[in-house]
Amino acid sequence: MDPADLVERGYGPYPFRVCIENVTDFVKATGDDPTRWTGAAPPGFMAAALFSVASDLLRQLADRAVLHGEQTFTWHQPMTIESQLQVTGTVSRVRERGGTDFVDFEVEVTGEQGLVAEASSLFLVSAESGLAEVERAEPAPEDDGHPGPGQVSASRADLVRYSAATRDWNPIHWDHGAAVAAGLPGVVAHGLLQAAWAFVAASRARPGESPLRSAKVRFRNPLPPSVPVSVTVEETDGLAKVAIANDDVEYLSARIELTEP
Repeated sequence: MDPADLVERGYGPYPFRVCIENVTDFVKATGDDPTRWTGAAPPGFMAAALFSVASDLLRQLADRAVLHGEQTFTWHQPMTIESQLQVTGTVSRVRERGGTDFVDFEVEVTGEQGLVAEASSLFLVSAESGLAEVERAEPAPEDDGHPGPGQVSASRADLVRYSAATRDWNPIHWDHGAAVAAGLPGVVAHGLLQAAWAFVAASRARPGESPLRSAKVRFRNPLPPSVPVSVTVEETDGLAKVAIANDDVEYLSARIELTEP
């Protein structure tokens, strides 16, 4: 399908239940604190709400390679456990540049008390897939690269567990052949898994169920599995700047507005 044909296409509204089982799986998959998130979902759980509608969009683009370029979230209320929500999505704009379509996808999550959260995704959709110039050998499924103190990483099995927790089944995150066909050296970590790591780090400075107001995340480079990275946070006047990087590459940068302490 030509992405330009999707402009103003709507998805949903779909029901979305914040059940304790799904939140537990998400917290485990992202390395968050299970003792903290018993009454509400962590901020990063918005990824599951997003993909309750974005999965339909990705299915329509199944013949193309899709990468996540940028993501914004705004949280208005906590996503309380067992709440019944509705999620709607809309393709707001498509731009083509150099053979790549830039697809803007807007999402709203609503509940009984009104607007719960909003999201805006920028997806990069390749017009043609091509084999990667350099193919990377797959690490063992449970090989996490042995992260050191202050580091995080994801094994290939971790990526599958995160896919199951959020329903983000883009094949570049779990199918080596599909990733190589999309021009990547192999499977890569979900951008929103890395965003969840950033949100976990930023949330430590704010207690309660609504630690974050908004976030703008840029995915700088694809992160392979089994590669340990450091998550650094610089906080100034209620704004956290988060970077995920190792000595060689920056993978993610984020500007996160924190709630009042």
